[in-house]
Amino acid sequence: GYNQSAVIAEGIAEKTGIQVGKDILIRNTYTATQTRKGRLERWQNVDGKFILTKPEAIAEKHILLIDDVVTTGATLEACAKVLLSQPGTKVAVAAVAHAEM
Repeated sequence: GYNQSAVIAEGIAEKTGIQVGKDILIRNTYTATQTRKGRLERWQNVDGKFILTKPEAIAEKHILLIDDVVTTGATLEACAKVLLSQPGTKVAVAAVAHAEM
């Protein structure tokens, strides 16, 4: 499928020189679209669904986590939780838009 966040990350990398870490954080289980889910369902839908494929690649690094649209923040929090499990890792978040539920 089309990954808007990856496209945004590539654009940021092009302008800033920040390296994009591809396939370091992945979904370990398919999750259905969250578009029609309520707030609680969104949190439950992504909890524990992300894993690190290359934990050593982010240890002691400051990670910029990119999202296209933040609605509840469930996906960002689930991702940040996994990233922060690595020693010395810091996480900042950038998003293009915020949607109200």
